Amino acid sequence: MDAPSPGEPGALDPAEEPTRSGIASRTRAWRGFGPVEPIVFLASFSLVLQGPLTTQYLWHRLGAEVGYNGTSRGGGCNHTSDPKQQEVETLTSHWSLYSNLSGFFVGLFSATLLGPWSDSVGRRPLLVLASTGLLLQVIVNIIVVSLDLHVGYLVLGRVLCAFLGDYNSLLASGFASVADVSTTSTRTLRMAVMEACLGISGMLAGILGGHWIKAQGYQNPFWLALATLITATLYAAFVYRESVLDPQRAPLFTLRHYRSVFQLFAAPAPGKSRKHLALYLLALFLVLTVHYGTWDIIVLYELSWPLCWGSNLIGYGSAAQHLSYLVSLAQVWLFQLCLRDSWMAEVSLAFNVVGLLVFSVAKTTALMFIGALFSCIACVSGIAMMSATGVFNSLYPATLNFMKGFPFLLGAFILLIPAILIGLLEKSDPRPEYQKSFH
Repeated sequence: MDAPSPGEPGALDPAEEPTRSGIASRTRAWRGFGPVEPIVFLASFSLVLQGPLTTQYLWHRLGAEVGYNGTSRGGGCNHTSDPKQQEVETLTSHWSLYSNLSGFFVGLFSATLLGPWSDSVGRRPLLVLASTGLLLQVIVNIIVVSLDLHVGYLVLGRVLCAFLGDYNSLLASGFASVADVSTTSTRTLRMAVMEACLGISGMLAGILGGHWIKAQGYQNPFWLALATLITATLYAAFVYRESVLDPQRAPLFTLRHYRSVFQLFAAPAPGKSRKHLALYLLALFLVLTVHYGTWDIIVLYELSWPLCWGSNLIGYGSAAQHLSYLVSLAQVWLFQLCLRDSWMAEVSLAFNVVGLLVFSVAKTTALMFIGALFSCIACVSGIAMMSATGVFNSLYPATLNFMKGFPFLLGAFILLIPAILIGLLEKSDPRPEYQKSFH
């Protein structure tokens, strides 16, 4: 791409050129040619591969430490009255809590800086940083599994990943890149295609990971996750086409990024736009809290009595849950001509509620898969992850004695709140002039 001549739109004053950062200059010189979807696909594949893998590894390691004999990769467990099983469930849930909370507190600082920063310097730097963070986390996991180090070192990998933006920043940057290059008429469908990429990658990772763990153990699947993230990082650095047309130099460590978040809600806006934005964010927060919370504990639920799933069934269960991304794409394609986005969200939430209700009472494999088919999965959020891990990982061991499925039942009732919010917001739309200015 030829640089604009002086006086043309986008041309820079020569005196301003030295103020550009090295990253922004390289981004402008090499814009790349590839879309962002492969980065999101590869990162999601790695993340879904590692999620059940890490939980099962914790279950196996902690079970061996307390002398529980139901930790075989092939499945099999004791009756729920076995106190050692409940101890393993509690320990595994707590270590998941420690890992995710530590990642949240670091990520809350880094993501707030990196998000607004990418609006100026471009999406590529954040995609590279977040991919590198995920890569470092896998390296730590491989070292822990290979050397049988204390499981507390897994928290270190989580912190390193969060410091560089975590998966949340990568996914947000991916969706922002799609928004940069799409129009108002194509944006919903483009976002649905992105979600379909998440679904396909999750299904492949779930099935492959489940069978691989059963056949060869925990170490080799982590190596595949490592290779996948190396590919994603190289693609982001050298192939991805930058979607920000004119990247500018911007300092990273500045309070301006925090002020920009505050001004989003404090700046004057037409009509009820600020109130609507806050309520939509509340709805998103609740949806993601339930999503992250149930995702944390569902593998524990499947490993223990009465399901006693092995690695292969856990993989199939993960794949079935990610099938909902493809269902979401079909839903958008079928309904976008006759339903508005908010009503499509209501349909998705209804399926979510039904799925979680089924999970809460599931005692057989068939019911678990039926619940997975009703689940519709949304995108990610750091604050929702903190609430999810804090509530659900603490609630799960506390309710083992009277109802193991209680967290899923609670999640189903929580999802009624965003369903009501979205319905009410649809009835009281912002003024038309706000919609025009937003688009």
